[in-house]
Parts: sequence; structure tokens; C-alpha cells
Amino acid sequence: MHESAIRAYVRRLLPTRADADDVMQGVALVLWAKFEQFRKDGDFRSWAFGVARYEVLAWLRDRGRDRLVLAGDVAEMIADETESDVFHLEEQREALATCLKKMAPRNRNLLLESYGSELTIQDVAATSGRSVAGFYQWLHRMRRVLLDCVQQEVAR
Repeated sequence: MHESAIRAYVRRLLPTRADADDVMQGVALVLWAKFEQFRKDGDFRSWAFGVARYEVLAWLRDRGRDRLVLAGDVAEMIADETESDVFHLEEQREALATCLKKMAPRNRNLLLESYGSELTIQDVAATSGRSVAGFYQWLHRMRRVLLDCVQQEVAR
């Protein structure tokens, strides 16, 4: 449920996706091992973020001589900012999902194909019946519609 948000948080603090995967395994192990210590009336998400933070800092400490690793104090500063950003990004992601559901199915499918498939923009434009330039204009308008919708959803 909270894994994607925690993974995004960890990923933002570490140099590679593989490093983030390693740390996420450690986070999962700690959460499982210490679950009995979690207060049933507490905020699991905040607790899990705290565990993730300590696991990242331990990973950074252990690899402190590597040139690609952030210094501990810099990582702490980024961790503070990231924690608040992740909650906001999750809210935006949920709003985007709601807005995508509101779109006409054809428009939604074209948007998703533009960003998520193996097809090129030229292929998607051809599927849509538009020229590439016309498709880019349409895509710009659709992104604007989505942005406005997301902003309205988040404001609620």
C-alpha cells in the first residue's frame, strides 16, 4: 500500500535503482522484524518512512568513501524535503488517476500509449489519425486539461 511512496523516497536519496532495491529489502526486513513494536493507533506510513530514513543513512554511512554517495548531513537535508514531497506527490498521483478516469477512453488510451508503451510518438500519431505536429498540439492540450484537473482535485 505504501511501498511505492517509500520506494520513491529511498530512490531519491540513493545513486542507483539497484541501491534503492537493496535498501528496500532492508526496510522490509526491519518493518517485519519490528512490527510488534508498532503502536496499533500509530501512523504506519510515518513509522515506515522513519525506518526507511535510518536504513538509507546506514547504507550511506557504510559506503561513505564512494564518490557517488551523498554526505550524511546532505542526505538528512534531502530526506527531510523528500518526506514532505512524497506525501504531496502521492496526493497528485491519486488526483491524476481520478482525472484519467474522467477522460474519454480514446483520449486516455492515446495519452497512455504516448507515455507508457513501446510505440513511438509517430506511431501513436498515426493511430490517432493526426499528423505528428497535430498530435503534439493535441498532446499539449490534453496535458493542460490533466494539469488543470489535477490542481482542482488536489485543492479539494
